[in-house]
Amino acid sequence: MTSGPVRSFLSAVLPRSVRKNWDIYLLVLPVVIYFVLIKYLPMYGIQIAFKDFSAAKGIWGSNWVGMKHFIRFFNNYQFWTLIKNTVGISLFQITVAFPLPIFFALLVNEVQNKWFKKNVQSITFMPHFLSTVVLVGMVIALLSPSTGLVNNILGLFDLEPIYFMTEPGMFKSIYVFSDIWQNMGFNSILYIAVLSGIDRHLYEAAMIDGASKMQRLIHVSIPALIPTAIIMLIFQFGSIMDIGFEKVFLMQNELNRPTSSVISTYVYEMGLLGSQYSFSAAVGMFNSVINFILIIIVNYIAKKASGTSLW
Repeated sequence: MTSGPVRSFLSAVLPRSVRKNWDIYLLVLPVVIYFVLIKYLPMYGIQIAFKDFSAAKGIWGSNWVGMKHFIRFFNNYQFWTLIKNTVGISLFQITVAFPLPIFFALLVNEVQNKWFKKNVQSITFMPHFLSTVVLVGMVIALLSPSTGLVNNILGLFDLEPIYFMTEPGMFKSIYVFSDIWQNMGFNSILYIAVLSGIDRHLYEAAMIDGASKMQRLIHVSIPALIPTAIIMLIFQFGSIMDIGFEKVFLMQNELNRPTSSVISTYVYEMGLLGSQYSFSAAVGMFNSVINFILIIIVNYIAKKASGTSLW
């Protein structure tokens, strides 16, 4: 009996496209709920960055202090060190780690032996599924000055052991190259999928025109990858201030701290260890704002330069 009024109400409220494709929207609904609950609702608490938060008073009852915590962070003696370390690791990662999955995908695409190709892909994908704790444990074990494989090899040539994990100058390289080993194979999946989708007639036409394998690579394969690579590069620049906390924290020690202190570890130290919730929220908000600005700028440049962009 109520189906008529309910149907009329839904017809008035919901757009025609939603009513027509309700099953597709229903499929998307769990994802929307996830983002609303996990990503957007917690933004309510961001106001503590502008307050002196007290658990007793609550978020609304805490005193408003405006930009006090931001100014404190900008005037902090560690400010430029944190920015330099965070941006330095990110730029090094983009410069070295970003092109390698593309290069690897191009190499895999040229392999004709299916058995060899399948096994190479499987072996290179595996490290991605290692937990960060296991990965860092492996890195520390390999680079140990007493029992590590690397220093044992150096000992065969009568060379002094190197204390890799305590050398501030080596932290960035260890972080980035261990990330390459772990994620290069997995990150190449997208590029391999793009290459597998290229029309084979393009290669055949190039061969008829007398193009060599290298020329086909340059004029067919690489141009097909450029739009995808640009999108991924935009994402990379959009998270330039987000160096993963867990891995840095596990690799960090008192001796390499001058180069391993990044914004994410600083937020942890100030917020959870120091119970300075408002200050750490301000630092985290500053980090997010910079990422937001960067992704807009890089997206604009990419759109002007290549016509490819996120929006």
